[in-house]
Amino acid sequence: MTLIRPFRGLRPAPGKAGAVAAPPYDVLSSEEARVRAAGKPWSFLHISKPEIDLPRDIDPYAPEVYAKAAANLEHMLAAGILRRDDVPCYYAYRLTMPPGEGQEGPDHVQTGLVAAASVADYDSNRIRKHEFTRPDKEDDRVRQIDTLNAQTGPVLLAHPSSPRADELVAAIAQGEAEADVTADDGIRHQIWVLRDPARIAEIGAVFEAMPALYIADGHHRSAAASRVAAAHRRQGGTESAESFLAVIFPAHQMKILDYNRVVRDLHGLDEATLVQRLAAHFTVADGAERVHPARPGEFGMYMAGRWRKLKIRPELVPVDPVESLDVSLLSHFVLGPLLGIADLRRDKRIDFVGGIRGLGELERRVDSGEMAIAFSLHPTRMDQLMAVADSNNVMPPKSTWFEPKLADGLVSHVLD
Repeated sequence: MTLIRPFRGLRPAPGKAGAVAAPPYDVLSSEEARVRAAGKPWSFLHISKPEIDLPRDIDPYAPEVYAKAAANLEHMLAAGILRRDDVPCYYAYRLTMPPGEGQEGPDHVQTGLVAAASVADYDSNRIRKHEFTRPDKEDDRVRQIDTLNAQTGPVLLAHPSSPRADELVAAIAQGEAEADVTADDGIRHQIWVLRDPARIAEIGAVFEAMPALYIADGHHRSAAASRVAAAHRRQGGTESAESFLAVIFPAHQMKILDYNRVVRDLHGLDEATLVQRLAAHFTVADGAERVHPARPGEFGMYMAGRWRKLKIRPELVPVDPVESLDVSLLSHFVLGPLLGIADLRRDKRIDFVGGIRGLGELERRVDSGEMAIAFSLHPTRMDQLMAVADSNNVMPPKSTWFEPKLADGLVSHVLD
């Protein structure tokens, strides 16, 4: 099987995309999803977060929840809200993100290809990973795919530099889009459809020549797809199960925001002692305003109503692709030895704040007394992510926050 292939997408009927499109299932709590879906009977949240249609005290992983998702999908199909393309297609997906509040500059625009990506290439690590997965989250996605007989949550992939791929995908995204939705967060989502077999074949050949693709977001979805494919093989095989729903963007177009840290206490230290100990590995300077780190190796620290800028001593930065990441440096020189946080996955004293929330959220959580200290980080770069994946390593938890997010419901992949 080739690296990618076209497929018969399941999409909103003409004029229905705005009623269907929904935030990704994993960025909302069940209660937030209830609020978002209120008064919206065709919101895809009724499929991706079906517990919103059941009693509030239900376990979101209960069998009834998955069954409700399947019933809601069938209802939307019967009502003609969702339709499936007659022939295998590729799709161009354009995301347009306006500048953040108080920021100036042009919109951020990225245009990618919606395709079915090869499970075999995922299993062989040609589609490369950079995170560990949790079995319980994998199990959830496996049950969801099995019950719906479809993959409804796209995996966000990046491809290395390919001007020809960029040209071919941009050529699809011409004229009026078949779906054009501006979500309540201001992000614009547009979908165009490519049905021409010759152009489909050319795109497939260009992607097949690429050495690798890289998972940016969606490790649990891709791992679940691999498990589903293996189960289908044992039961006699289903060709469509040998691939998974993906949106593939050029790495140079993708936007990673900072992923910041807040810590509940100072691990028995007082403010002066902590600053003194930091000076062994960092230069420490008072900040008159919020510290947005301008380059790797810089950190902002907010404590007791005061910002400081930390710069790690250059000789302490290793060449290893994982150990040189700012998230690793902060852990090795601050969070572990000074604040006693050894396990970022399990320690309840630390929490993580996506950069989309701004540094004001760090101040709010410290000023409220909930947290004692906050750290702002420079965003991980795409070339760093790719270097980690190429070295067959994984990043520390919460290393990347991609924006803008893909929407659920605009294109789904049915397993025939």
